[in-house]
Amino acid sequence: MLIDSHCHLDYFSEEEVGEIVARAREAGVGRMVTIGTRVHQAAAVKALTERFDDVWGTVGVHPHNAGEEDGMPTVEALVALADHPRIIGIGEAGLDYFYDKAPREAQQEGFRRHIRAARLTGLPLCIHARQADADVIGILREEREQGGPYDFLLHCFSSGADLARQAVAMGGYVSFSGILTFPKSPEIRAIAAELPADRILVETDSPYLAPVPLRGKRCEPGYVVHTAKVLAETRGIGQAEVEALTTENFHRLFRKAA
Repeated sequence: MLIDSHCHLDYFSEEEVGEIVARAREAGVGRMVTIGTRVHQAAAVKALTERFDDVWGTVGVHPHNAGEEDGMPTVEALVALADHPRIIGIGEAGLDYFYDKAPREAQQEGFRRHIRAARLTGLPLCIHARQADADVIGILREEREQGGPYDFLLHCFSSGADLARQAVAMGGYVSFSGILTFPKSPEIRAIAAELPADRILVETDSPYLAPVPLRGKRCEPGYVVHTAKVLAETRGIGQAEVEALTTENFHRLFRKAA
């Protein structure tokens, strides 16, 4: 089976999400992780995990929302928010200097709080990184040196090779979305080809970034099969092998779902 390690099922209407999950199952997607982006949205994430036995969730605050008045919880609040049997990760959190929707200082402080919550809970942190490679690497390293190791995943990878390599060197994982299939993404495919096989996952980030040949459509978890196909081609292995290794990697990282 395949696992969509990062999607946003709460962005779909309550009526259609059942059909979307059913189509994912038909496509061979055995599990989906629906991702937290705001504190007040955590209840919706948890409700989806309770509604579908093949849906898991995370809780956290997206860097876009880090500057909102009530947007960034304390480390202790994040830990408490994650205390649910179906919540298997922290985030997504990180840095986004492309849109700069929140002050960079707020993003950085939020990133550090999420890292510390991940360490305390033992749950992996799902990281959003866009045009902030140097600061992402710096904060990951500083927090590791000062507080000890923690698990993390660079989701929807679209950054430079140095970030991927240093993340893996620190014990992190890298997840590829539909961006991997885009004609203008040869650099991302080169990174996907070189990373260790035991450190890669796949995702959709739906409803965004539908892969080729479905560009322009609203993305959904079932479309992860197209990203997996390109990942197999990129690495010169079979589709079944990609399914097996990404599923094994998922369960090694998201141990609570194993």
